Amino acid sequence: MEIKIINKSAHKLPHYETDFSAGMDLRANLEDPVTLKPLERAIVKTGLFMELPLGYEAQVRPRSGLAAKKGITVLNAPGTIDADYRGEIGVILVNLSNEDFIINDGERIAQMVIAKHEHISWQEVDILGETSRGAGGFGSTGHK
Repeated sequence: MEIKIINKSAHKLPHYETDFSAGMDLRANLEDPVTLKPLERAIVKTGLFMELPLGYEAQVRPRSGLAAKKGITVLNAPGTIDADYRGEIGVILVNLSNEDFIINDGERIAQMVIAKHEHISWQEVDILGETSRGAGGFGSTGHK
């Protein structure tokens, strides 16, 4: 599938690092470094604009290494970019560590997965079909 993209950054386009990768890294597009203090959040722009086809979304997710090693994650993970959005892709980052984190231009800050989705229509009913789980909620399927 080909997707139209405008790249106003000085960085290469997002790409798959391996043949089996689901996501592509997004890079910060900054004039000056940004410091995220502990528990601080910021929208970090990428310089990318795209046109997704109807029926697809882009999901913006944390990079596991950045989250595990530095405590930096995507606040609304996964963030959704809808097919009708034409603005610049921004990433809402939050610093969950106890130390300042400096974001530099070109730094890989998140990953993006392109996913197909469906539109549904609701069918209002008075009764739902029975299952063995029933209304069992969080933790109701066991601990193993």
